Amino acid sequence: MVIDVLELRQFQVLRAIAREGSLAAAARSLHYSQPTIAHHLAAIESHFGAPLVHRGPRGVRLTEAGRLVLPHAEAVLGRVGLVEREVRALVEQGARSLHVGTFPTAGALLLPPAVRELAQEGVRVQLVEGELPTVVEALRTGAVQIALVYSQPGEPLDLGEEFALHHLLDDPLLLALPADHPLAALDRVPLGELRDEGWIMGASDWDPCDRVLSWACAQEGFEPVRVMRTDDYGMLKGFVAAGTAVALIPRLALTGQESALDLAVRPVAGPALARRVSVAMLRATVSDAAETLREALSVQARTIEAAWRAHPLRTPNRAVGR
Repeated sequence: MVIDVLELRQFQVLRAIAREGSLAAAARSLHYSQPTIAHHLAAIESHFGAPLVHRGPRGVRLTEAGRLVLPHAEAVLGRVGLVEREVRALVEQGARSLHVGTFPTAGALLLPPAVRELAQEGVRVQLVEGELPTVVEALRTGAVQIALVYSQPGEPLDLGEEFALHHLLDDPLLLALPADHPLAALDRVPLGELRDEGWIMGASDWDPCDRVLSWACAQEGFEPVRVMRTDDYGMLKGFVAAGTAVALIPRLALTGQESALDLAVRPVAGPALARRVSVAMLRATVSDAAETLREALSVQARTIEAAWRAHPLRTPNRAVGR
C-alpha cells in the first residue's frame, strides 16, 4: 500500500506561491525550476483532493482550500525552523534556547527576573519584541514558543485550541494629567470632564488601549480628540507633563518617578479600565524551559501586584504650580 505523505517542500512551495503571486516568482525565491514548483504543487493538491491555487492571466491566487491550508503550512514550517535553531544552538554552543515574545511594557517589569532564573539553568533566551499583533503572529508561526500577551475589556484574545492562556495580572489603565491640571486634585477623575481635552493616543489605528478609551468616552457621550500619536510611554509622559495633552497609560508603564516630571496619574471614575496580561504557550509539546519561564512569570506577577497594593499611586494629589 502506498501512503501519500505530505512533504515540507510542498508547504514551502505553497507559501512561496502565496507570497510571490506566481509560480515563476515562487521558483526564483526558492531557487527551484518552475517544473519543480509545478510538481510539488500538483502533489499537495493531489493529497488534499482539491485545487489550492487558481491560475489567471495576472498570476495565481489561493483558492478557498488554499487559504485554509496556508496558515497550517506556515505553522508547521515555523515549528520546524524553531527546532532547527534550538538544536543548532545546543550543538554549536552547548546551550538550550527559548524564543520568547513580548510587548514592551511587560518585557520591562515581568521578564527580567524570570529570564535570570532561566539563565541560571543554562537556557539562553531570545526575545521577539513588538506590539500585540506582531507577538501573536510570532506565536502562531512558531517563531516563539511562549509569549506575553494581553486583552482588553470586552475583547477576549482567542488564539485557538492549540494554545493555552495563563492569566498573570490585570494592568490598570490610568489617566495621566499635568500635575497642575484642575482635575489632578481629584482622587478619581470623571472621564466626562475631559471632553474638551486633546489626547495622546497610539501610533497605530488598531491600538487596543485607544479602542478602550474610545469606548469609555462614548459612554460619556463624546469622542476623544487625538492631538498626537506615540507608542513611547516616556515621550507620552513628557508631553503630558508639559501640558500638551492628556492620555491613558498602563500601570506597568509607570516608573515611580512621575511626580518628578510634574505628572499626575489618577484612576478614572466609573468601571475599572484594565488590560488582562497573560502568558500564552502551546498546550502540547511545551519545553521544560517554557514551563519554567511561565512559573517564574507567575511569581513575578504576584510580586508586582503585592507592590501595587502596598504602594498606591503617589503622584501629587493637588494642583501645584510649575
